[in-house]
Amino acid sequence: MKFNRQTTIAFVLILLLASFYRAWDGRPFGFAPQMAIALFAGAVIKDKKWAIILPLLSMLVSDLLYQFLYIRGLTPIQGFYSGQWINYLLIAGLACFGMLMRRITALNVLGFSMGGSAIYFLLSNFTVWLGGGGFARPKTFDGLILCYTDALAFYRDYGVFKGFIGNAFVGDLFFAGLLFGTFYIATQMVLRPAVSKA
Repeated sequence: MKFNRQTTIAFVLILLLASFYRAWDGRPFGFAPQMAIALFAGAVIKDKKWAIILPLLSMLVSDLLYQFLYIRGLTPIQGFYSGQWINYLLIAGLACFGMLMRRITALNVLGFSMGGSAIYFLLSNFTVWLGGGGFARPKTFDGLILCYTDALAFYRDYGVFKGFIGNAFVGDLFFAGLLFGTFYIATQMVLRPAVSKA
């Protein structure tokens, strides 16, 4: 997809809505669109630079909002903290992962969404273990497994879908379906008829 006025406006709106939604205090914990935006941008935007920049901008804007709310005492969640760069690196990596999607089909969107969630889960919790965060598990293979077990319990205990796979996985599937589904409808039913009439 190349950028024109309509697609630029659409992506700016997506970016702003996603940023405000992520910083919204009432949303289910972990249920956010940024990972799905990264996959979507990687799969759809032809200019690889923008495919990486847009999801990072969404994270940055929402982190700025979080920091503003934190400073005002309206949320306990800080916008900026040590080790945060890892989240940005992982989001950029998910955009690159999305670039591997050669064809946009329902099965590919499902597979890439689940794969992206699993990659993010494994790598983010690996860095928690490596950096001594969480419960500061020992730097052994068993300590790493304990760290992953801690993370699974976190997903189970703090998700709306308790005992299921956690808000992050469900959120990634939901937002990927929403983004790719809307893209499909727009290209098949709105943009294609306009091209055929020209």
